[in-house]
Amino acid sequence: MASKTRSANSQPKRDHAAIAAQYARDVISGAVPAGPYVRRAAQRHLDDIERAKNKAFPYYFDETVGAKVCRFIEFLPHTKGKWAAHSELLRLEGWECFLVVVLFGWLRKDNGKRRFRVAYWEIPRKNGKSILAAAIGLYMFLADGEFGAEVYSGATSEKQAWEVFKPAKLMLERTPLLTDHFLAEPRAKMLVVDHKGSKFEPLIGNPGDGSSPSCAIIDEFHEHDLPNLHDTMETGMGAREQPLMLIITTAGYNLASPCYDKHEEVCKVLDGVFPNDQLFGVIFGIDKEDDWADPKSLIKANPNYGISVDAEFLLSQQRAALVNPVQQGKFKTKHLNVWCSVLNSWMNMQLWHLAADTMLEEDELSADKNVDRWIAIDLASKTDLCAQQRLYRKKINGKPHFYLFGRYWLPEETVEDPGPNSAHYRKWVRMGLLTQTEGATVDFDLITEQIIADTRRISPIEVIYDPFNGTPMAQALLAEGVKNVVEFVQQPQNFAVPMDEIVSALKDGRLHHDGNEMTAWCMSNVVARPTKKGLFAPMKSKPHQKIDGAVAAIMAFARAVVPQTKDKEYQMFVLG
Repeated sequence: MASKTRSANSQPKRDHAAIAAQYARDVISGAVPAGPYVRRAAQRHLDDIERAKNKAFPYYFDETVGAKVCRFIEFLPHTKGKWAAHSELLRLEGWECFLVVVLFGWLRKDNGKRRFRVAYWEIPRKNGKSILAAAIGLYMFLADGEFGAEVYSGATSEKQAWEVFKPAKLMLERTPLLTDHFLAEPRAKMLVVDHKGSKFEPLIGNPGDGSSPSCAIIDEFHEHDLPNLHDTMETGMGAREQPLMLIITTAGYNLASPCYDKHEEVCKVLDGVFPNDQLFGVIFGIDKEDDWADPKSLIKANPNYGISVDAEFLLSQQRAALVNPVQQGKFKTKHLNVWCSVLNSWMNMQLWHLAADTMLEEDELSADKNVDRWIAIDLASKTDLCAQQRLYRKKINGKPHFYLFGRYWLPEETVEDPGPNSAHYRKWVRMGLLTQTEGATVDFDLITEQIIADTRRISPIEVIYDPFNGTPMAQALLAEGVKNVVEFVQQPQNFAVPMDEIVSALKDGRLHHDGNEMTAWCMSNVVARPTKKGLFAPMKSKPHQKIDGAVAAIMAFARAVVPQTKDKEYQMFVLG
């Protein structure tokens, strides 16, 4: 956020909607350097504008509504630093116009209320996110049209809660036209509009029940060890017609934090893994392959580079981190928005989605004599997700192309039990992607019957299984005359080659899949765990983030690439 010397009565008129639209286009074209989840947020917005032309799409975009909020914000003064010393007013940068116009401009077709109920903005330090949140808080307090508005600035400590509330209070105190027009009164620890019963106040720690927020601003969410404040605010919004939860934060270190949960949710929404039309998330940062020590990374991750965040300061911090390994984690987290305790995500989900082909005909592949095929099963535990992948390999222009089809099972009790995945499980059951077996445990006999049917249908070269839970199934398959049942021991040396081959085939356009949402979800959950020998193995960072479909795919690829390696490199054993 920059500024320009001007009085409230002489503000130049700016086309904030056009600025926001141009920013989105510049991000997509590369004219504005931006990280992956800024690019995807911009693309999502532009795609939704096209989708809104369809009557079935429940939202529409009114840029004038978002522009109105921008004009309100630019009516407010700076509160500290050189700009405040000269009584200058706020001036939104292109990225800020984009955030505000998109957040407030998307409305519901059925009632005209706001589409987005939750905004999650992950922005490195010193880019002006607190002052922007304070200005939005003032708008929600005074001008949103909510009678009896309740706006809260929540944090884990009083000092942090005041990082947003104090500038909001100062802006109101220094703008008598606002206090006079709205009959607003700044008090010591609260802003009020008595005749409407509206208030804006800081909130610390676990607030308890009783609040009915129309807007809750959670600052530096990464510092919250528990979701108490977030959950209390969320449940208290039930009586509001168009509440807003605004979460602003930098990256953090704690994988078990509610902030990292929200970070992952935003990534999955922007990656197209999970739909959530009421969540507007943007994460400013760098791409995985970017060199954190390159000054260009600073420009990419910090949207206010050279404006509110001093360029020389960032460069000096980067130089210090280069010579002091102890400082590297802090620098990456606070100035590049890298969650430094997080293991590397394995799959590029954008490439994965591009490889989807819902028109793939499995019957054509299974009938083609020039196509090799494998079946791999990861049975997990009796109460957990079980996955099967059917992999086909066909040479095209001398290069192997791979075609993947998934199938999944889960016990009925797990599907119905409340939990972080339950809504998705029920949706996938309705879609026919997930087979729900009766009772509290997976029916391995049912799965075995399906595997036998699939082997008779496609005649695979091998059926690959994990011996941890699969030995009884392997014996049953042998008894039914299924040959070449192969045991895959899930160890890092067995995962290395197939994981590399999957990534290479995906980049080369040689991997094609059926677009199964569950497979995409499993792939998005895989993180690469380094081992002492420099290898990587797939793992999940949290118990509810299932990876069984991805593991089954890797198992199938392991056998598909065996002819190009030495069998002894794999601890696999053919039964029968």
